[in-house]
Amino acid sequence: MPQSPTMSRAELLITDGWEDYRLLDTGEGRKLERFGRVTLDRPEPQAIWAKSDPTLWGRANASFEAVEDAEQGAWKFRKGPLGDWTMQVSGLDIRARATSFRHVGIFPEQIVHWDWMERRIAADPRPLSVLNLFGYTGVASLICARAGAKVTHVDASKKAIAWTKENQAVSGLDDRPIRWICDDAVKFVQREIRRGNTYDAILLDPPRYGRGPNNEVWHLFEMLPGLVADCARLLSDRPSFMILTAYAVRLSFLTLHEVMRDHTAARGGSIDSGELVVRDQAGGRRLSTSLYARWVPETAP
Repeated sequence: MPQSPTMSRAELLITDGWEDYRLLDTGEGRKLERFGRVTLDRPEPQAIWAKSDPTLWGRANASFEAVEDAEQGAWKFRKGPLGDWTMQVSGLDIRARATSFRHVGIFPEQIVHWDWMERRIAADPRPLSVLNLFGYTGVASLICARAGAKVTHVDASKKAIAWTKENQAVSGLDDRPIRWICDDAVKFVQREIRRGNTYDAILLDPPRYGRGPNNEVWHLFEMLPGLVADCARLLSDRPSFMILTAYAVRLSFLTLHEVMRDHTAARGGSIDSGELVVRDQAGGRRLSTSLYARWVPETAP
């Protein structure tokens, strides 16, 4: 019988950005980022230190001013609304836009997972089946499909699904096998279990709170263990990986690790866990953006 998964290491997965993305500076509860041709000033509660170079901040094309919960709010534009723009992410063309939730359609810290997944999928002789839950604008789904996987992408927002299709088109990946599904993640997974379907790899990137297309309620602290348990049941007999990330600051990465360990115990393997980090250019400060746990089986492809 397989041994319970071990923690092979706890680490910071750090990105310094790439040509079309840089974290320029952080501090005083803000972060200054360049996404392609656009520079944005957004709230960042964890950046409690002083700004390294205050002169940089005048470059921002827009700044986001939060209302109440630091998520919803309003953009202040220097020279009128930005509209949509295109930026390069791992060789893909991705549409970015300034949303009312301060996001722009990409979470740059995830590139460390995207690169890791692409290498792992490409190295496997099988065409892996990948389930991407809470898939948002589909960058991970496109990267997995480009590497040769058959992807099922699930998100509760019709607008997000439409955005993913735009990204697929501008990246020239219309011929790749991707199913775009607008559904509640919990209900979709439960139906897949009843249908007897399985997946070789599963990605989970849930929000703290959310609602499904039929007003289903998602609370991460209450519902995450059950969803991870169900996802473990969806893994095939020859799984490749399962990745869980979370942006909930009340959690520790050890919480994600232990939840993952609980529900992969029968399969053995190992779990890496820690934090996803972006390093700013002005002061070299490391900004922790999210927590992760990444399970792989004992036998690598």
